[in-house]
Amino acid sequence: MLTLIFAALSILTTAASTHPHPLDPLSPAELTAVREAVLASPLVPARPLTFHYVGLDEPDKTDVLSYAEAHSSTSRAALPRRAFVIARAGGQSHELRVDVTDTTAASVLSHAVHHGSGFPILTLDEQFAAVALPPRHAPFVESVRRRGVDMDDVLCAVFPVGWFGDAGHSEDKVQQRRVVKLLCFVAGATANFYARPLEGVTLVVDLDRMAIVGYRDRVMYPVPKAEGTDYRAGKVGAPYTGPTAAPGVVLQPEGRGFHIDGHFVRWANWEFHVGFDMRAGTVISLASIHDAETGARRRVLYRGFVSEVFVPYMDPAEEWYYRTFLDAGEYGLGLWAFPLQPGADCPANAAYLDGYYAGQDGKPVENKNMICVFERYAGDVAWRHTEAGFPDRLITEVRTDVSLVVRMVVSCGNYDYILDWEFKTSGSIKFVVSLTGLLEVKGTDYTHADQIRQDAHGTLVAENTLAVYHDHYVTYHLDLDVDGTNNSFVKNIITTRRNTAGTPRKSYWTVRREVAETEADAQVDVNAAPADLLIVNPNKRTRIGNEVGYRVVPGGATAASVLDDDDYPQRRASYSKKQVWVTPYSKDEKWAPGLYADQSTGNDGLAAWSRKDRGIRKEYIVLWYTVGIHHIPYQDDFPVMPTVSGGFELRPANFFERNPLLKMRPPGRDHPPFLNCSCAGDSS
Repeated sequence: MLTLIFAALSILTTAASTHPHPLDPLSPAELTAVREAVLASPLVPARPLTFHYVGLDEPDKTDVLSYAEAHSSTSRAALPRRAFVIARAGGQSHELRVDVTDTTAASVLSHAVHHGSGFPILTLDEQFAAVALPPRHAPFVESVRRRGVDMDDVLCAVFPVGWFGDAGHSEDKVQQRRVVKLLCFVAGATANFYARPLEGVTLVVDLDRMAIVGYRDRVMYPVPKAEGTDYRAGKVGAPYTGPTAAPGVVLQPEGRGFHIDGHFVRWANWEFHVGFDMRAGTVISLASIHDAETGARRRVLYRGFVSEVFVPYMDPAEEWYYRTFLDAGEYGLGLWAFPLQPGADCPANAAYLDGYYAGQDGKPVENKNMICVFERYAGDVAWRHTEAGFPDRLITEVRTDVSLVVRMVVSCGNYDYILDWEFKTSGSIKFVVSLTGLLEVKGTDYTHADQIRQDAHGTLVAENTLAVYHDHYVTYHLDLDVDGTNNSFVKNIITTRRNTAGTPRKSYWTVRREVAETEADAQVDVNAAPADLLIVNPNKRTRIGNEVGYRVVPGGATAASVLDDDDYPQRRASYSKKQVWVTPYSKDEKWAPGLYADQSTGNDGLAAWSRKDRGIRKEYIVLWYTVGIHHIPYQDDFPVMPTVSGGFELRPANFFERNPLLKMRPPGRDHPPFLNCSCAGDSS
């Protein structure tokens, strides 16, 4: 049956349809219908009611696969369209499921009140409302005056308070309520207000009351000067003396090589669905690759997205210890994905996709040019060989590499995350996380590094400016379907052996194969021991008998958390101790720190689920992979950080019978794969 289902999935993605695909994100009409149904429901009578999360309540995986069995759109019945909603009303978090199959008759199917720890995503509107409070708070006005700062130059930002049990300072005792802290900065002549903190000043805001409930001005440091902090082209000073490369452009004489049909993208041998979620951002589903040798389309990935971005800072000071961000669960990656800049964020040959999310009032908000799709011509080589072994000739064969990139940029506060999915004709998918943006800095008395005599918890990057040490952990949720749904996780562990064959060699290495039976077997620190990690389909083999699979190839960002296990931030994100986890599929297990990340306590989420130690052999399984970076800032990162990248790759491992690129067209046959055009004024 599964063979039939996956054969049908190819037709599912290509057939025209008059109704949304089951995995399409909610449309503006559907978001409007959700809002109307929730507001009209007697299940949540309290007002005001605010919407904090509205996302697709996707059908169960088995239902989507069954849906694919129908080979034509006319005979295929639509699956119900449903939304999952988290709303706040009456001081409670309400969970609702809403049927929007018919947007003219949307209805609430279920309702529950969340009684556990944690709170939902912060809305943009309530953050704007909170940061408008300080200028009307007399103690804050006095603190600004004492520092000699003009109130018109002050900007504030919202910072989640984290969770610290009963060990927090006095202002943390209000954690049972939905509170945030406000920290403030001085803009003045610079757009980089993060570089000019009002160090020592903290405000606490109760979001449900929208009132300041705590205030402290603990210590006063000089406000760093604005000079040298701006990054805008018109402010860095002329002339432009930085490195300059010759201009170039990518030309595609036959047009783009990919096709977008609704939410489906088809390119070369790949086909996949692109969706959007206000918490996760980009969602890639139903990724399959055409096997030219067999003529079949073969499934690789059912559904994947960024589950969380954990960013703990390493300063224990009162104004810093709680800065342990969970960007997806506290802020929402999709909410902070702003329009991409054509020709800069994405090349000239890119196409753009828009997204929609529900605002605090439930009304749909359009996010233009939120995702770009483009072919990358980087001058790379797909494969090559030069053979000089023949005495009478030299043989050289080279194939050029082109890939397809799906990109979103999330600008969550000071940092910008460039999140790329790169599909390669070899069958690989590369996941690239690139960090840039502005450092989060601390005001200090130090003006020279020689003055520092104790742990400053950061690097002095400018006068009175310490850039604090911190980590970035970007965790992916990848529901892999390697040539079918019943997969297993395999560790091919490299093991040293002594030579007993009688030859002069003393040692060699070989492979010890371990198949994970339960979740505990599949928790891996990739830095601990050399091993290949694979997702295999034990029911599918190549002609010569190898199990088909995909290999997890770690990239250059493999840091794991070094915080103590009993530290409160670590308890909330305990999954960050290992880069790899594998769990059985569960539609409700999406978010690594749990559904409610704000003020979460660690009693929900990936590590908590995995303590059940469920079976994962020959099951629907989900791979969780964390890209980790320990960030020690340097002066070169200031005032804006050059991009640094890391990631990992999913690479075929006995998936094909041989190199799938063997029959690629050689370069120069018929037409070149791409042209680089110098535009230096020569018109010939």
